[in-house]
Amino acid sequence: MSHEISITGQITPDQIPMLAENGFKTIINNRPDGEEAGQPTSAEIAAAAKKAGLAYKEVSFAGNELNQNHVEEFADFFNQAQQPVLIFCRTGNRSTGIYEAAKRMDLLDD
Repeated sequence: MSHEISITGQITPDQIPMLAENGFKTIINNRPDGEEAGQPTSAEIAAAAKKAGLAYKEVSFAGNELNQNHVEEFADFFNQAQQPVLIFCRTGNRSTGIYEAAKRMDLLDD
């Protein structure tokens, strides 16, 4: 089985109903709160996800601070998450990095 994922830049709470309509079941946030003015908080996105019936998890880290604990936390949640999964950060680079790290470490179920 292959993973059903999409990786994107920052999402907003008002986009979440559309994401649910498009079939996403889970959202993973890799972006810490407060990186820039006007950025939605993790709590705002979590509330919108819950309202739309989507699972939500924050595994946030600054761009250069990815570590083993982040990768393991991400993989543990990802492996039990309903797919398709939307993974986001500011630009998508961090999210790609954590997903690829988990794959390289063979932490993701097939």
